[in-house]
Amino acid sequence: MYADENVIRIKHDVLYEVAKLAFSGELDSKRDHIAFELIPGPTPQFRCCIYKEREIIRQRVRLAEGKAPGPEDDGNIIQVISSACEDCPISTYTVTENCQNCIGKACINACKFGAITPGRYRSHIDASKCKECGKCAQACPYNAIAHLKRPCKFACPVNAITYDEHGISVIDKSKCIRCGKCIHSCPFGAIGSKTFIVDVINALKSGKKVYAMAAPATEGQFGADITMASWKNAMLELGFEDFYDVSLGGDMTAAYEAEEWAESYKEGKRKVTSCCPAFVNMVRLHYPQLADCVSTTVSPMCAVSRLIKARDPEAITVFIGPCLAKKSEVVDQKIEGNADYVLTYSEIRAIMKAKDVTLKPAANENQIGSTFGKRFANSGGVTAAVLQSLKESEDEIDAKVCVANGAAECKKALLLLKAARLPEDFIEGMICEGGCVGGPSAFNDQFSSKKDRDTLIGEADARGIHENLQNYDMDSFSMHRHE
Repeated sequence: MYADENVIRIKHDVLYEVAKLAFSGELDSKRDHIAFELIPGPTPQFRCCIYKEREIIRQRVRLAEGKAPGPEDDGNIIQVISSACEDCPISTYTVTENCQNCIGKACINACKFGAITPGRYRSHIDASKCKECGKCAQACPYNAIAHLKRPCKFACPVNAITYDEHGISVIDKSKCIRCGKCIHSCPFGAIGSKTFIVDVINALKSGKKVYAMAAPATEGQFGADITMASWKNAMLELGFEDFYDVSLGGDMTAAYEAEEWAESYKEGKRKVTSCCPAFVNMVRLHYPQLADCVSTTVSPMCAVSRLIKARDPEAITVFIGPCLAKKSEVVDQKIEGNADYVLTYSEIRAIMKAKDVTLKPAANENQIGSTFGKRFANSGGVTAAVLQSLKESEDEIDAKVCVANGAAECKKALLLLKAARLPEDFIEGMICEGGCVGGPSAFNDQFSSKKDRDTLIGEADARGIHENLQNYDMDSFSMHRHE
C-alpha cells in the first residue's frame, strides 16, 4: 500500500472532528469550522495553498457524513475527492531524459495515431491523441519511454477507474466491486469511502438499542491482550446495548452453506461462496451469467444481525471490521435483516476517541464462536468450516474446492467456471489476499498480527460448529437471502 502516515492522519483527524461534533449536537453549526481547525494557516501543510487544503478537508467531511464529496452522487460508497486528485499525469506513456532525439525516430514510426512528434531535445507525446497502446515504448532502442501507471487505476482489479479530460480519476459504478483497493493505493489520499459515523452516533444518542458486531478478523489486530472481551467492554462503555463476535455468524453460515453444498454436489451443480461482498459484486457485475451460482446462504454479518433482530425487533445493528465492501453489502445488496450500518476500525476508533473510550486488556473469555468460525476471516477458512460442518452432520461429500485467494485468482476461477472448465466443484472467493484479515481498512497487516491472532484463537474452546449452534435458536430466523 502507498498511503503514508500523512494521508492517514488527515483522514483520522477529520473522522474524529466529525464524531466529536456529532456527539455534541454541533455538527450543523460548526461543520464549516473543521477545515479551519485542521488547516489554520497561513502556510500550507501538504498542498500548494491553504485554500486547496481546506477544500480537501471539506470534501472529506462530507464523506464522513455519508455524503458524496461533491454535488453529484452516483450512490457508490467509494468516491473520488476531486480537489485532491490532480497531480497524476494524464498520459500513461511519457518520454524521459533517456531520449537521445535520434534520427531513426522509431517511436514516431511505431505510433499509428500521430500522437508523437519530434521536439528540440526529445520526442513529445500528445496525451489527447495517445491511445496507450505501448508501441512507442516497445520500439524505442533506448527504453526512453516510460509507462507510468496511476496507482489507483493499477490497483483496481476490475478496470473500473479511468480519468476525465482534466486528469481527475473517475470510478465507473457499473464496474466497481467496492473492494477499496484504490483508496489506500493513492499517495494523495484522493479516494475515500462514505461513512456511517453520524448515523451510528445519532442512533446511540437516541436511546435506541444499538448492537455492535465485530468481524472475526478483529482478533489479533490490536495485540494479544486485546480480546473480544476488550471490545465488548469498550462498546458497552460507548453506549451500545450489547456486543457480538461475528465468528458465531461464521458457524451459522458454514452450517447452512454445508447443506447447500451437499445438495448442489448431488445435483452436479457448481456453487460459489457469498460471504465476501466484493466477490459477490464481481460475480454480479462482471460475470452475470454466474449469478445463480452464488450461495443463497447469508454472510456471517447478516446471520448475526438476523439473530439479534429475532431476539429484539427494535434492534439497530452495527458491523465493525476491516472491510469496505461490507458497506456495499448493506447499501447495494439490500438483504433483509442485514446490518443497518458498517464501520471500519478507523471509524469506530474515531467514535471511541470522541467519547474518550479505549480498548483495554481483558481475559479472553468472550468466546461465542468455534475456532472454525473464527478462521472464516482467513483465505481457506470458509472451506475448512463448511467441510467440518459436513463432517459433523455425517453428510460428507468428496468435494473439491477452489480456494481463490485475491482478486486475480477469483477472476481466473470465475472465467473457468463460465467456460465450464472449472475442475473443482465449488469456489471460495476472497477478493483481499489472505482473506478478510488482509482487508483494506485493517488496523494492522495480516502478517504482523498473525502470531497474536493465532494465540487468541488457540485459546478458544474446542467446540464443533453444530455443538456451538445448539446454544442458539436457529429456527427463529432465516439463513437465506431475501433480496
